[in-house]
Amino acid sequence: MQNKKIDITKASEIILPYNFTPRTYQEPLFERFDEGYLRGICVCHRRWGKDVNGLNLMVKKAHERIGTYFYCFPTYAQGKKVLWNGRNKEGKKFLDEYIPKKIIKRRKNQYQINETEMRIELKCGSMIQIIGADKIDSVMGTNPIGIIFSEFSLMNPYAWDYFMPILDENGGWALFIYTPRGENHAYDLHQYALTAPKHWFVIQQGVNDTHAIDMDVLERTRQQILFKYGNDALFRQEYHVDYTVPISGAYYAKQISDAYAAGRVGVVSHIPNLPVHTVWDLGVADTMPVWFLQFVGAEVHVIDYEEFVGKGLSEVIPLLKKKPYVYGRNIAPHDIKQRELTNGKSRLDTAMELGWEFELAPNLRIADGIDAVRDIFPKLWFDKEKCKKGLNVLKNYRRAWDEERKIFSDQPLHDWSSHGADALRMFAVTIRPEDIHTENIHKKSVRDYQVKSPWDNPYRFDAETC
Repeated sequence: MQNKKIDITKASEIILPYNFTPRTYQEPLFERFDEGYLRGICVCHRRWGKDVNGLNLMVKKAHERIGTYFYCFPTYAQGKKVLWNGRNKEGKKFLDEYIPKKIIKRRKNQYQINETEMRIELKCGSMIQIIGADKIDSVMGTNPIGIIFSEFSLMNPYAWDYFMPILDENGGWALFIYTPRGENHAYDLHQYALTAPKHWFVIQQGVNDTHAIDMDVLERTRQQILFKYGNDALFRQEYHVDYTVPISGAYYAKQISDAYAAGRVGVVSHIPNLPVHTVWDLGVADTMPVWFLQFVGAEVHVIDYEEFVGKGLSEVIPLLKKKPYVYGRNIAPHDIKQRELTNGKSRLDTAMELGWEFELAPNLRIADGIDAVRDIFPKLWFDKEKCKKGLNVLKNYRRAWDEERKIFSDQPLHDWSSHGADALRMFAVTIRPEDIHTENIHKKSVRDYQVKSPWDNPYRFDAETC
């Protein structure tokens, strides 16, 4: 690792990283960036020291090139808890320990530390800010040249989709640090990085690679997890960085696993002479997801999935009308009929003015809706590519963790995966048995078509054998 010396005054200097020396197994993280890599993945076990190393790396890089640097967490609250207010085992705040006051800019005898926006201005002219992917709109329009995505496996992948072209344009760098959460978007990015060695590096280390945790401590941890859950999947995920185990608390882990095993995730093409039904979750400031489905005999073909961020119905509906689909039923949550305080008009009214009719899903308990999704899942066939984001949403939809009681809550965790999962729940509680039945298929069509049986459908291909 190449240390960075910076002048504080004409008579003194400071060396970065400050007050920190990486352990042997952590050194490659700094070395790869010193070698000129611009993209890195660090998928390492719990207690590896990912955020401490990430913070020190960012401070060092901020003095090598002047600009804006973001340290991004899945949520704003998590960033505040883990890094802004986080402390080491000696009780010292990370920021005080690794960002000395000598390198922080002062104006009118005040250090330029913004507590509200979790932003620090450095004397060198760079700025470091902790942000949350759940409030990414607060930094839209900025031009960061370095970003660390912490716990990326739990983060809305849209955060990287948004910043990627910016970093590509300005020659900036990005680091993704996390422990696995199933074969989701983080896994996909990992696999991509392995095929692009010119620009990317990957560091993957489990406890058997670092020997950073005492074996007796590890075994006690494993036994506790085994006793609590009846298996050691969580232990393998957290300490052996195992992608193959399901996400802890995931509602549809078994159903998705069964779908892959049965070959119901592959190439599921749009059938032009069948109506396409849509199901929505209508966020305002959040993501607006839409699933696109077709009834084919005794099956439901999920042919497409879209997420619209920062767009209203007046923008989304025209985009959907450009797709080559003949639409059937359009299902939305019941709160679409609530009227806005500003103009007294509901989003249902807005949709009707745009020539789009919605059917309202019944307002049932969330638990009942989750059960309904589980019941309908064996009939769902997903297009692997067009529904990639939607499948990732379903893989990550999980119960909230009760930190005080150390158990999973009865309620879902409200995060980036909630909206897409809620939309599918609208479909599950609205669907009728007669909708998924070969004998009634002609009655539900808006065109004249025939399908002999779901097994004779010429539009289905197996993703593995084909």
